[in-house]
Amino acid sequence: MLELGGFTPLSSVDWPGKLAAVVFVQGCPWRCSYCHNAELQPRRRTGGPDWASVLAMLQRRVGLLDGVVFSGGEPTLDPRVNSAVDQVRALGHRAALHTAGIYPDRLAELLPKLDWVGFDLKTGFGDYDTLTARRGSAAAVRRSLDRLLASGIEREIRTTYHPRLISDAALRDVARVLKNVGVRHWVLQRWRAHDDDAARLASSWRWPADEFLHELRDDVPALTLR
Repeated sequence: MLELGGFTPLSSVDWPGKLAAVVFVQGCPWRCSYCHNAELQPRRRTGGPDWASVLAMLQRRVGLLDGVVFSGGEPTLDPRVNSAVDQVRALGHRAALHTAGIYPDRLAELLPKLDWVGFDLKTGFGDYDTLTARRGSAAAVRRSLDRLLASGIEREIRTTYHPRLISDAALRDVARVLKNVGVRHWVLQRWRAHDDDAARLASSWRWPADEFLHELRDDVPALTLR
C-alpha cells in the first residue's frame, strides 16, 4: 500500500480555490535545507496513517470535497501513487498533485489522471544541485516541466522564496525560463520557519525589492506573492 507520512482531511490552501483532502506521501530524495516537511524526507518512517483507513474516510467525504491532493515529500517517489490516484478517482473525487518534478517518467504516467498540478520550480537550473544536495537534479526538473506544459493540465508554477538561499540572479533565471516556455503566471511563496534559527530569519523577513519584482514581471506578467 501507499506509504504515508500524514493526512489532512480538509484544506483550503493546497489546491487554490478548492476544498481538498491532502495525502502526504512519505519520502523525498532531495535534501533542501529549508524544507518545511523535513520529517517526510526519509523513505521509511513508522506512525503514518494507513492507506485503507484514508480511503475509507475519503469515501465518506464524496460530495463534500472538491478533490484530493497527493503531496509529500515527493509523491511520485512511491510507484504506488499511480494506483492510489486511480482509487481516489474511482470513488468520485478529482485528483491533484504537488511535485518538484524529480521523476519525469512517473509524472508523465500520472498526468492524464490529474485535474491540477502544483509544480515547485525551486530555483534557477544552474543552482539546483546546490539547493537540493543531489547531482543532476535540474535535468529531471526540466523534463518534468516540459511534460507538464505539453499536457495542458491546469497548473500552478511556484517557487518558495528563501532570502538567503534563493538569489536575485536565480529568480531572474527562473523568470526567463518561464518566459521562454510561455508561462505567464508564477507564484513566489513565502518560506516558512520551522526551527529557532529559521524563526530568527523569519522575524526579519523581506521580499525582493519592488524594482526587482517589476523586472521579473517583465518576463512573467502575472507574478503573485503569497
